[in-house]
Amino acid sequence: MSTKGGVTALTRRNYRLASDVDKPRSTGIVNEKLLSDYLHHVFPSTKQGPTVASLRKPLGFQDLGSHLEKLLAEGEAPEALRDPFAEGRLGPQPVVLDHTSGFEGLLFVDDDLLGVIGHSNFSSIRATTCVFKGKWAYEVLISSQGLMQIGWCTLSCRFNQEEGVGDTPDSYAYDGNRVRKWNVTTTNYGKSWAAGDIVSCLIDLDEGTITFCLNGQSLGTAFGGIKTGPGVAYFPAISLSFKESVAFNFGSRPLRYPADGYLPLQDPPTADLLKAHRLLGCIKNVLSTSIDAQDEKLLEKDSAAWRLHGEPTVLIALAHIFNHFAPLMCKVYLVEDVLMNFLLGILEGGGSVDEHPLIQQLLDLFWLLMEDHEVNECLKQLMMSLLRAYRFSPIIPDLGFQIHYLRLTTAILRHEKSRKYLLNNVLFDVLRSVVFFYIKTPLRVKEAGLEELIPTTWWPTHFDKECELDLLVLQGKDEREPKDESSDERLRRRAYERGCQRLKKRIEVVEDLQVQILKLLLNNKDKTTGEASRYIFLNKFRKFLQENASNRGHPTALCPPEYMVCFLHRLITAVRSSWDEGSRKFPSSLSSEDAYVPPQLFYNGKVDYFDLQRLGGLLSHLKKTLKDDLASKANIVIDPAEIQAASMDDLDEDEESGAAQRPFGAAAMGGALARPSWLSSPTLGRANRFLSTAAVSLMTPRRPLSQPEKVKVRTLAVEQRTEEDIEGSHGNDGLLLGRPQEEPDQPIADKSLLEIVDGIVMMYNLSVHQQLGKMVVVADEVHEYAVALKDTEEKIARCPARRADILEELHKSQKVFAEKLNHLSRRLAWINATIYSKEKMLDVYWLLCVCIRTIEHADNTASLFAFTPEFYLNVAMNAYSALKNYFSPANSMDELPGYEETLTQLAAILAKHFADPRIVGTDIKDSLMQALASYVCYPQSLRAVERIPEEQRVAMMRNLLAPYEQRPWAQTNWILVRLWRGCGFGYRYTRLPHLLKTKPEDANLPSLQRDLSIASFQKPCPSLLLQRHMAELLSLDKDMAASFLNSVLNQLNWAFSEFIGMIQEIQQAAERPERNFVDTRQLKVCATCFDLSVSLLRVLEMTVSLVPEIFLDWTRPSAELLLRRLAQLLNQVLNRVTAEKNLFDRVVNLRLPGLESVDHYPILVAVTGILVRVLVDGDAQGTSRAASVLLSDPCFQLHSIQHLLGEPGDSSGSSAACRPAAAAPLAPAAAGSSSERKHFSLHAYADYISLEEKQKVEDMLEFLTEESKQAAASTAPTSEEDLCPICYAHSISAVFRPCSHKSCKACINQHLMNNKDCFFCKATITGVEDYSKPPPS
Repeated sequence: MSTKGGVTALTRRNYRLASDVDKPRSTGIVNEKLLSDYLHHVFPSTKQGPTVASLRKPLGFQDLGSHLEKLLAEGEAPEALRDPFAEGRLGPQPVVLDHTSGFEGLLFVDDDLLGVIGHSNFSSIRATTCVFKGKWAYEVLISSQGLMQIGWCTLSCRFNQEEGVGDTPDSYAYDGNRVRKWNVTTTNYGKSWAAGDIVSCLIDLDEGTITFCLNGQSLGTAFGGIKTGPGVAYFPAISLSFKESVAFNFGSRPLRYPADGYLPLQDPPTADLLKAHRLLGCIKNVLSTSIDAQDEKLLEKDSAAWRLHGEPTVLIALAHIFNHFAPLMCKVYLVEDVLMNFLLGILEGGGSVDEHPLIQQLLDLFWLLMEDHEVNECLKQLMMSLLRAYRFSPIIPDLGFQIHYLRLTTAILRHEKSRKYLLNNVLFDVLRSVVFFYIKTPLRVKEAGLEELIPTTWWPTHFDKECELDLLVLQGKDEREPKDESSDERLRRRAYERGCQRLKKRIEVVEDLQVQILKLLLNNKDKTTGEASRYIFLNKFRKFLQENASNRGHPTALCPPEYMVCFLHRLITAVRSSWDEGSRKFPSSLSSEDAYVPPQLFYNGKVDYFDLQRLGGLLSHLKKTLKDDLASKANIVIDPAEIQAASMDDLDEDEESGAAQRPFGAAAMGGALARPSWLSSPTLGRANRFLSTAAVSLMTPRRPLSQPEKVKVRTLAVEQRTEEDIEGSHGNDGLLLGRPQEEPDQPIADKSLLEIVDGIVMMYNLSVHQQLGKMVVVADEVHEYAVALKDTEEKIARCPARRADILEELHKSQKVFAEKLNHLSRRLAWINATIYSKEKMLDVYWLLCVCIRTIEHADNTASLFAFTPEFYLNVAMNAYSALKNYFSPANSMDELPGYEETLTQLAAILAKHFADPRIVGTDIKDSLMQALASYVCYPQSLRAVERIPEEQRVAMMRNLLAPYEQRPWAQTNWILVRLWRGCGFGYRYTRLPHLLKTKPEDANLPSLQRDLSIASFQKPCPSLLLQRHMAELLSLDKDMAASFLNSVLNQLNWAFSEFIGMIQEIQQAAERPERNFVDTRQLKVCATCFDLSVSLLRVLEMTVSLVPEIFLDWTRPSAELLLRRLAQLLNQVLNRVTAEKNLFDRVVNLRLPGLESVDHYPILVAVTGILVRVLVDGDAQGTSRAASVLLSDPCFQLHSIQHLLGEPGDSSGSSAACRPAAAAPLAPAAAGSSSERKHFSLHAYADYISLEEKQKVEDMLEFLTEESKQAAASTAPTSEEDLCPICYAHSISAVFRPCSHKSCKACINQHLMNNKDCFFCKATITGVEDYSKPPPS
């Protein structure tokens, strides 16, 4: 009876074969001579020669056991083989990392004591065994390419958090991150390493040298004349920084790159190897021999055609073999060296995996003749070896190594029983099987063979003056084939494209194999041996997502994002294939093109979303507040005990967050830190040992994955679910329990596929999008080097021949740039093929469509929409951003199927939900606003906004015009500005005139912010339709118009005041002799306040242009007040910006980095646009009122208007002076000011301001000059007693009721918009009446 487990003292299986002499052919029983010949053929003795074969002793089953024992003992001399290995070496066997005393700092060490992760600044650890004589080697598998120093050290070396291996006299190290060698001092050495490389560390103590190899290629002797002699012995050692990780191979597995003459530190199992190879030879003999019982002879046959038919003779022979072979196959060294190579040899003939059924037959044999615990351990070690080999194989042009290992993995997983065991116990629990779906990007292009695949390189050489400042043409959004491209350039580009296609085809072979593996794991028909593979995979996949969603900030638990990207694409391909296969069988179900996730998954508790945020807030809160809606709409009744449990769960979270602040001993961490380690051992997934030289660990515990039953809101844990729980049966809807009335009653797809699609969306949100953005950096580098190369070539062309020294340096630079571009263009080809190809773009687009349809269906459920996880909206926004910004221009978005309709659907979602009261999260609201702001910047997406139903457009504009207080008004203002840009005064520019030669710094911004930054440099695309909606709303709703403009004016007052205050501080800091710099953050905040001021002014210009009656029709409430406030703010801005030698001028002239956008042009033309609209473009009554209000403002100065046209004639010495216009003395301009700095003038911007606009400004100046003269002549002197006691600028014109205090109308009206209390006595004002001074008696 088979017994599972790791116990070795188990009785072996006994096979009794009933013989039936009457039917020898059917049973396979043969006569004694034929049996003896067969057994001698299968079990040949190495001592018998062919000449004595006829004289050998007959062999039967009763003698086979002793014969096999003698056979295995032949030539075995373990002592003689072991002695040479022991000489020159001290320490225990097996060799592992010294986790008891040989380390410094904080470290995670894997269960096998061979993988290690740094968890402090610079941690060090050495091995348990040292060498003092001879030539020795070990290998290090690089799992991350960061800062590490690998090599040898003596026992006397003392390391700390700053000094590691190579920093002390008797330690020697190689650092592939910085490409240097270390022994107290450091020099250049070797090549840069990358994740997936193998470093061999060789020490020759007879010659006193240390050498390092990278992927089997020697880097040369690193150190010579090292210290040797009595008392000196060297340990393998490593120092590594935070989150860096490696795995050691001291000889527990065959060295990948053995060096001639060098021995591994750990003895290979020589005797077992000899036995295993002999037994494997016996198995091969069985496979290649058949018994012809009729003719009583043995036949040679092709072993590939062998089948397990149950012949007793063959089975008994195999049982004797496996009696010895099975225990050996539990050892990792023998599995990797013997079994894996044998199985790989079976597949070497090529062809599809289906053409090699022998592997399936062998796996059947394993399960038949081996104990369960033996076959389990054998399969685990085999998969570990395959994954290790796949991950650490070098990239070659045909990707032959990767294909070879994936083919064998596929063949093994085709075996149903093996697949289910591996799924249940290995692929996600022990192995990091996601590695099988990763295709690593080579850093060293030459070694990867890309020079052979892509012999000709190409990069853009023509740059549009404006587009040059955006993203690289290779990565841009609007690439067109250069019109002035030469014939040579065209040939180069086409040759490069052909090379890229060759590379892509080879990568696709690997991707197809990876998809085949996933299709096997998604098989839901293999139910003969228990639960189908798909449901096992689904539960493991959900747990994998949980670990990655719940462990942000814990580097040992997170799957690297580069793995996630590849896994996501393969999984999408496999899931869509399974989905469409099902839809072909059931035509009424949806195809994968129309896939979505039904909303009931979000609230029926069948799918666990861990602690991920919902749109409506916490799940426990939603279950309390929406329990009635759940009951009425979805027939789901929430158990009160479940609500209570959820509430207790929230309390537990609070307690744990507090407990996380309290450190605890490292000894207690064994169980708490049992989590998948994605950065350490190449295959093992657990870093259970935490090593710390400190008394207290710095790690904080995370919430355990399995919650106590009382706090679970789901009935079953993920790993406990069965097929019936997921798919449902006999009236049970499974995952789709609780269908709302709004949801159509039609089959969608297998419910298990719905949950996997849900997991794919979550996976994209966790890390895939972030990784897609990171890989764009390579395209940015190509752009930068291409620009630098072109600039250098232009300098060479201009350089005079007599300056040979300069010419030589320029040629050197040209060579460096060209070499770098050759390297980067080939690397970019690889990245485009693996990450940014057309197929990958379609995957992301499909994901975008899934999210859009899911959100639309969830939105139809009214209040239940609040249960939708936030990540669906995030993925919809980010996927669109990725399609627009990251994917190659060769893959135009316009070519995507149904793209226009998808754009419109996304526009409707953004327009509706950015102000949706069902969404409570501040971050998601802010993201929606940013996405909408980016959306309206591009003509195509803006047209999509205009295509949504009119009711939704009007509702969107109404939400945008809501008062700015207590909401993210900056983004709202940005949206309104973009709708106006292209219509305003001098507002047709793409970039500001003084910024044309600078580059926007947006590479490191988050996705949506980076998108917004890029969007700000798009060509203007105003929306007249949305402007019309805005005008209608403001015109018809007088209260909303007044509150909106009041909030805009308040924000403008705040933003400009903050800006002025900050530039005062900057000016003072810049003038201090002891401080020569200004805080960068302060500069950014200052520039932001300036940009906000300009955008608010543009919104005012938009409003006054579209609905001038808001300010000029004084029959409307608050119109006069709004006009007076507007005039006041405009005068303040003009005075601050236009005064001679003022603060604004001085700060602009400093040209500080970070204040590039601060200049005269943007703010002055915005102010000018408002003034022109109210003073020139309006009717006579309106312009008269506007001029009267403007001139009556005490801060008005005519020279500020003159300044716009560069007329210095009349100038005031102080822009801050606030005197009545008629009384302000006008002094001539300061002599020499024009020589110090050229006056600002609209005439200087002929490319930005039309002649018509200039003429309007001149008309406005002429009009104001005449009006100011008339005002000065008609103004009678006013006594101080008659002036408003608040502003001292206007006469008293209003009296308050009931307190009878007085002020001017402007002051009291402005005050009452925000406060109802009297200025003076704080009484509540009930009314305001006109006041006129009584005539003197």
